[in-house]
This record gives sequence, structure tokens and C-alpha cells, in this order.
Amino acid sequence: MDYERPQFFRVMQYADAAAGDVIDMVSGNPDWEPPGALREGLIEYADGDPEQFQYPASEGLLELREEIAARRNVDRDQVLVTNGAGEANHLAMAEGLARGAGDEVILTDPVYPYYAGRTNLLGGRARYVAVEDDGRLDPDAVREVASDDTALIVVNSPNNPTGAVYPEATIRKLVDVAETYDALLVSDEVYDHFDYSGTFTSALAVDSEHRIVTNAVSKSMAITGFRVGYAVVPDWLVDRFRTRHMLTNVTCSRPAQYAVWRALRETPPDYYAENRAMLRSRVDAFTDALDEAGAEYTTPDGSFYVMARFPDFSGTMENVERLIDEAGVAGMPGAAFGESRADWFRFALVTPRAPEAAERLADYFSDG
Repeated sequence: MDYERPQFFRVMQYADAAAGDVIDMVSGNPDWEPPGALREGLIEYADGDPEQFQYPASEGLLELREEIAARRNVDRDQVLVTNGAGEANHLAMAEGLARGAGDEVILTDPVYPYYAGRTNLLGGRARYVAVEDDGRLDPDAVREVASDDTALIVVNSPNNPTGAVYPEATIRKLVDVAETYDALLVSDEVYDHFDYSGTFTSALAVDSEHRIVTNAVSKSMAITGFRVGYAVVPDWLVDRFRTRHMLTNVTCSRPAQYAVWRALRETPPDYYAENRAMLRSRVDAFTDALDEAGAEYTTPDGSFYVMARFPDFSGTMENVERLIDEAGVAGMPGAAFGESRADWFRFALVTPRAPEAAERLADYFSDG
């Protein structure tokens, strides 16, 4: 599988150039309103002292790091604010491979393509472990392939693209594998607010020097363009993370950090609960229509993605383009996420037109 060039932009460009009306279900850009406190924070910042428009501390605004640390029950010094979860994940993988403890990176199949792309970029060797039919990862399967050459185990729960949520037992066993082979477990938890099962467990629940947690407010607050993420790292890696972050980005946007801090402090739990319920209803409507299309599909326990397989219509890029042109629905080819679901498609339900898209798919395949 070629992960050198992620295919998201190719699909989006094709959909943009299409002649007819196309429902975009390609990328995970939330379509709901951000918290009111976030807008208020931006306005307050804009009206503030110009001295506050200069560089913030490289590791992030002190008050934001303190807020994150209190919420995650970790020491403030372990928190580094990054340019989205993407940078946090990149730093974690770079440090894992720079340690000299091996060059192998264990990834799931299917996998979020950027993990595989970073593995290639950083000179690692990817080793894929196929997930179970429900999308969950069997930690014993990870243990079977792990070795002294394993530098990193990278996981994502709630998961993109399968929607699986890993229970506490899985997380604890994955940490144990990392400790056994002197590897780092990198747990990307950017969809933690979108757990419909009630079983999500952060890797922070396991006290270990071998685990790094990455996260962001991009999805939970519907502000992917703000690029405010963070990493929680063990004490022995803090200085290395800060140095690599400073050399890469210097620091992150000060107004964005300030607005996020205000939003974290002032946004009630109902904001997240309402968005979670809205997405759950979209999942139900979308999968009901997929039943009409005769599709096999994943029912996500978390995140906001559905993978589907249609009879005699494999998830290739060519067929993605056919769905855009003939059904007016843009999704991602399953092959972009790995070999085990190469004949599937992945759809992002971050559009109010998700039920309409499913109806289009049902009509398309019933007519076919």
C-alpha cells in the first residue's frame, strides 16, 4: 500500500470539479457550531493589550496547559500544546524512532493513512495488524508481531475509520506490550468526546513511562482550522518534545489557545452531549438507508465515520469517482486505509445531508 501521498485531496478536488450536486463525506470537518465561549474568547483577545499579540511560551499558554492537566489528571509539565493533534502525533512518532530502540512501527489495518505516511517519512518500517470484524484491535495479535525491533505502537480510539472504541482491558494490554519490548504506545484520542458506547478509556488511565497520549479540540469544538492540540508525555521525554516542537513550529497560535482556554472553562457538558446525540442519530439514519442498498457496514461505537461495502462494487478510487459522478456522493476508497478493507468505502457523517447521501446510495445500488 502506497501511503506516500494521502488521497484525501485527490478525492476532494475531483468532487469539487464534478458537474452535479455532490454531498461531501470525505473529510472530518465538523459542521456544527463551536462553543459560544470560544467566539467570546476571540473577541476578548482582539480587544486586549497588543503585548499579548506576541509569542506565547513555546510549550503553550500556561493557563491552557493547567486547564488540560487538571482535566486529564496529569502534571502540567507533561502537557505540550501543539499545532493540532497532527503535530503531537508526529512528535511522538519521531521521538519513538529517534531513541534507537528499533525502527518498526506497529499499525492497525485499516489505518488512518497519516500514521502510515509518517512512518514512511520518518524512516520507520510499518508492520500491520488486521483488526477484528467489529473494528476492535486484539492486543494479543499485537503481542504476536512485537519484537525487540518494535519502536512504536500507534493506535486511535475512538477509531477513524472503523468507529471502534477500545475498552480498558485492550489499552492496558497494549501498554504492557510496549513496556515488554521497550517501545512507546502512542494513543491518539482526538475523538474522545464521541463515544456512543460508554466504554472509552484513555491510555492516561495506565501509569506508564511507555505511553504518550495525543489529542486536540479540533473535532470536539468543531474548530479544525484553529490547530490547537496537545501531547501528554512521560517526564523523561518532556525536554526532547519541547526541543523538537520549538525547532519545528517555535510555538502555536496565541489567540487560538486563549479562545480554547475560555471555551474549556466555560462550555457546559450539554454542548458535547448534544453534538454526540446528533451524530448518533445521523449514524442511525445513514445505516438504515445502507440496509436498503444491501450494503454491509460498520456501526461505529465512536467517532463519526461509517465504512460500507456494496455488492460487486469494490472501494477503489475509480469507483469513488463513479459514485461522485453518478450518485452525487463523495466518500473515501477503503484502499486508502489498508488492505483488509480495500473493497470498502469510508464516509464521514459530518454533514447534515448524511441521510440524503445514504438515500442516494440506496437509489443508486437498487437501480444498478
